[in-house]
Amino acid sequence: MPEGIFLNHGPKNLRDYMNGDMNICMNTSTPTRRVTANLPTQLLKEACEASGSGITDTLVQGLAMVARSKAAAKAARLKGKLNLTIDLETSRERNRR
Repeated sequence: MPEGIFLNHGPKNLRDYMNGDMNICMNTSTPTRRVTANLPTQLLKEACEASGSGITDTLVQGLAMVARSKAAAKAARLKGKLNLTIDLETSRERNRR
Protein backbone atom coordinates (compact mmCIF):
# COMPACT_ATOMS: atom_id res chain seq x y z
CA MET A 1 0.00 0.00 0.00
CA PRO A 2 1.42 3.46 -0.84
CA GLU A 3 2.64 5.71 1.91
CA GLY A 4 0.42 8.60 2.92
CA ILE A 5 -2.60 9.38 4.99
CA PHE A 6 -5.41 6.88 5.22
CA LEU A 7 -8.30 7.81 7.51
CA ASN A 8 -10.47 4.73 6.94
CA HIS A 9 -12.35 6.42 4.12
CA GLY A 10 -12.87 4.84 0.76
CA PRO A 11 -11.78 1.46 -0.54
CA LYS A 12 -8.95 -0.45 1.10
CA ASN A 13 -7.88 -2.08 -2.14
CA LEU A 14 -8.87 -2.37 -5.78
CA ARG A 15 -11.24 -5.30 -5.11
CA ASP A 16 -13.18 -3.25 -2.55
CA TYR A 17 -13.32 -0.39 -5.04
CA MET A 18 -14.69 -2.65 -7.76
CA ASN A 19 -17.29 -4.02 -5.33
CA GLY A 20 -18.49 -0.50 -4.53
CA ASP A 21 -17.28 -0.58 -0.90
CA MET A 22 -16.80 3.17 -0.70
CA ASN A 23 -17.69 5.43 2.20
CA ILE A 24 -17.80 8.77 0.39
CA CYS A 25 -20.43 11.46 0.91
CA MET A 26 -20.63 13.82 -2.05
CA ASN A 27 -23.34 16.10 -3.36
CA THR A 28 -23.82 14.71 -6.86
CA SER A 29 -26.16 17.53 -7.95
CA THR A 30 -23.21 19.94 -8.13
CA PRO A 31 -20.71 19.59 -10.97
CA THR A 32 -17.39 18.36 -9.63
CA ARG A 33 -13.81 18.46 -10.77
CA ARG A 34 -11.25 15.80 -9.88
CA VAL A 35 -7.96 17.31 -8.72
CA THR A 36 -4.60 16.02 -7.59
CA ALA A 37 -2.84 17.99 -4.88
CA ASN A 38 0.15 17.50 -2.64
CA LEU A 39 -1.05 18.42 0.85
CA PRO A 40 0.84 18.43 4.15
CA THR A 41 -0.06 15.12 5.79
CA GLN A 42 -0.35 16.48 9.33
CA LEU A 43 -2.46 19.46 8.27
CA LEU A 44 -4.82 17.19 6.34
CA LYS A 45 -5.14 14.82 9.30
CA GLU A 46 -5.85 17.68 11.72
CA ALA A 47 -8.39 19.25 9.37
CA CYS A 48 -10.24 15.95 8.93
CA GLU A 49 -10.30 15.40 12.69
CA ALA A 50 -11.53 18.96 13.29
CA SER A 51 -14.31 18.67 10.71
CA GLY A 52 -15.26 15.13 11.66
CA SER A 53 -15.48 14.35 7.95
CA GLY A 54 -13.49 12.59 5.30
CA ILE A 55 -10.93 14.16 3.03
CA THR A 56 -13.31 15.25 0.27
CA ASP A 57 -15.88 16.80 2.61
CA THR A 58 -13.11 18.51 4.62
CA LEU A 59 -11.60 20.03 1.48
CA VAL A 60 -15.03 21.19 0.28
CA GLN A 61 -15.67 22.84 3.66
CA GLY A 62 -12.28 24.54 3.52
CA LEU A 63 -12.85 25.84 0.00
CA ALA A 64 -16.27 27.17 1.01
CA MET A 65 -14.68 28.99 3.96
CA VAL A 66 -12.15 30.65 1.65
CA ALA A 67 -14.93 31.78 -0.70
CA ARG A 68 -17.02 33.13 2.21
CA SER A 69 -14.06 35.03 3.67
CA LYS A 70 -13.48 36.75 0.32
CA ALA A 71 -17.16 37.76 0.15
CA ALA A 72 -17.02 39.03 3.75
CA ALA A 73 -13.91 41.11 2.99
CA LYS A 74 -15.65 42.60 -0.03
CA ALA A 75 -18.69 43.49 2.09
CA ALA A 76 -16.46 45.01 4.79
CA ARG A 77 -14.86 47.30 2.21
CA LEU A 78 -18.33 48.73 1.50
CA LYS A 79 -18.76 49.83 5.12
CA GLY A 80 -19.49 53.53 5.22
CA LYS A 81 -19.82 53.83 1.44
CA LEU A 82 -23.56 53.24 1.08
CA ASN A 83 -25.74 56.31 1.51
CA LEU A 84 -29.04 55.09 2.86
CA THR A 85 -31.85 57.41 3.82
CA ILE A 86 -34.14 55.51 6.12
CA ASP A 87 -36.90 57.07 8.19
CA LEU A 88 -36.64 55.07 11.41
CA GLU A 89 -40.05 56.17 12.67
CA THR A 90 -41.78 54.95 9.50
CA SER A 91 -39.74 51.77 9.60
CA ARG A 92 -40.80 51.07 13.20
CA GLU A 93 -44.47 51.48 12.28
CA ARG A 94 -44.51 48.61 9.84
CA ASN A 95 -46.87 45.73 10.47
CA ARG A 96 -45.41 42.91 12.52
CA ARG A 97 -46.00 39.34 11.48
